[in-house]
Amino acid sequence: MSRGTGGTVGLRHGTFNSSNRQVSAGAVWGAGGSAAATGITAVPDGRVLDAPALRDDYYCSLLAYSPSVKCLAVGLSDHVYLWSEHRGVDTPDSLNAPYTAHVTSLAFSSTQGGRAILATGRADGRITLWSPFDEGPRFDSEQPHPVSCVSFRPAVVKRPSLRDPYVTVETEELLVGDEAGHIYVYSIEWPSSNDRDLFAWHGAMTLLARMTAHSQQICGIAWSRDGSLFATGGNDNICLLFEMKAVTSPVPAPGRVLAIDASHAKHEFVLSAAIKALAFSPHHPSLLALGGGSNDRHIHFYHAGSAAPLASINCFAQVTSLVWSNTRNEVCATFGFAQPEHPYRIAVFAWPSCQQVVAIPWAEGGRALWSIPYPGGPETGRSRGEGGTWCRRTEQEGCIVVATSESSIKFHEVWSEDRRIKGGLGSLGGSNILESLEGLDRDEGLAIR
Repeated sequence: MSRGTGGTVGLRHGTFNSSNRQVSAGAVWGAGGSAAATGITAVPDGRVLDAPALRDDYYCSLLAYSPSVKCLAVGLSDHVYLWSEHRGVDTPDSLNAPYTAHVTSLAFSSTQGGRAILATGRADGRITLWSPFDEGPRFDSEQPHPVSCVSFRPAVVKRPSLRDPYVTVETEELLVGDEAGHIYVYSIEWPSSNDRDLFAWHGAMTLLARMTAHSQQICGIAWSRDGSLFATGGNDNICLLFEMKAVTSPVPAPGRVLAIDASHAKHEFVLSAAIKALAFSPHHPSLLALGGGSNDRHIHFYHAGSAAPLASINCFAQVTSLVWSNTRNEVCATFGFAQPEHPYRIAVFAWPSCQQVVAIPWAEGGRALWSIPYPGGPETGRSRGEGGTWCRRTEQEGCIVVATSESSIKFHEVWSEDRRIKGGLGSLGGSNILESLEGLDRDEGLAIR
């Protein structure tokens, strides 16, 4: 296992010719924090949903969206609510009763699987699995410690069915992190409603591995787009990068659970604060972005294959989430606790230039606690979306949904213009060797979007 750190300005990392560039967002915002004076695009707020009892907690991840059923799940205190543009709030009673502990994390299963399984983690260690296609939860499991993070693998895995080993079925894989620093790897077999009724069998929630990964709470989990890698961020200021095949191979025999420790990690990255914000680039599978908490306040970029540090951006604020654009080389960051001169709660940075291209202030202050991508913009029947203000590109690129410390859910259109940022550094931060390892052809005249 190799180790990466935040690095310093001008660091040259080994023989990879990788420049660890450090950029100050303050240099872009200006001393007075004025967006207009620096040419930054300041985007107005979009739709706002009231969310009373939304927990004001950096460590909670209380939003999840399923493209399969076009449904947004929100955790409010001990309840989960479902919202969609056409039905509004529509939540079956079976999703919440009889639970009393507050919700800490939500996640929907893979779009590829199409099952829309909602995993709900709670402060009492309870995990429930429910789907809008069912009348009630199929599985209700208790962990030995409070659940802090849940995340589904973005791709299904084919395995022999536990009901009939001669039949191969598609399964979902679920990671559950707890406050003690453990991660549990589950395989979820979820037969269709027809098969469930035909065979009188609800499926199976099978524990494959128990990982002793971090010394403190698991704050965040992120997957590479193909599901081959996942990264875990902890309150111990460490991010661990794992290859899934190293965690679940060999597949344990029925009834056995693999014991995995931190030595199985491919790489370890050390920051100066807790790590909740993690995101793999959808365009470059080996580009990993990490956001540090209040004592770090940077976005760090690493090459996942080699652990080489590529760049860092000083944001002067706690980074609470990171979301990459699906259509351009840009990453959106949300901010929590910030220095007094920091008026922005959302910003977008271009890669690899690290240039800030969008900044969104919140007039009422407050903090952005967590965000997720949302396809399109909320519809109102108008061609330009909510209030007529949504950009024409929103339909193609989507927006983000942000949970705030003011007990509200905000939709922000952040990919606002057809920006073309001149390249020259290359897609992996200026390293010819890293780019060749990834099979990327370098074009000095390339316009990166």
